[in-house]
Amino acid sequence: MLEQTLRHHYQRILVDPLLSRLSNRITPLALTGLSGLLGLLCVPCLLLQKPFLAISSLLLSGYLDTLDGSLARFQGKSSDFGSAMDIIVDRIVEFAVILAFYLSNPIHNGLPALLMSGSILLCITSFLVVGIFTNNTTHKSFHYSPGLMERAEAFIFFIVMILCPEYFNPLAGLFCILVCFTAFLRMLEFKKNCARIS
Repeated sequence: MLEQTLRHHYQRILVDPLLSRLSNRITPLALTGLSGLLGLLCVPCLLLQKPFLAISSLLLSGYLDTLDGSLARFQGKSSDFGSAMDIIVDRIVEFAVILAFYLSNPIHNGLPALLMSGSILLCITSFLVVGIFTNNTTHKSFHYSPGLMERAEAFIFFIVMILCPEYFNPLAGLFCILVCFTAFLRMLEFKKNCARIS
């Protein structure tokens, strides 16, 4: 949801000015890898009770995740492999953060963390399935179906959970509801589009 509202301004201010400077210095795939490594740093930061370091690594990871695709398009090097790696690394980072929540308090956070992982699995499956069966009309390498809960919203939840661990359970419950509702809305819209085409 925030992606659709703020991306144009975010892109213009924080991404586009760097593309020409980075173009001959680093590859999009290297940025994807760095994004993954920074996301994984959240685990030790949370376990060592360094919340602000965890948030910093998460935000930098998210920033590089927005930069890699833009750099690939700027260089004219967009590829199916790059898009696939981007999706995989995104899921690795999300799983790592949820794993860190679990490991920081297994008894209290165990079931909510499991449900969060399950809701993400359901939502990304709906995203990929709709992408497979829908013609791509976007600038991305595959059809991108926007939703209520996307990566920016997930990161906001993660940051609040890091800052307010005592509210992890209700936040995790709300997260799961919104992510599952996103998958439901996506499939409902896909059903309507299929009916229109047929």
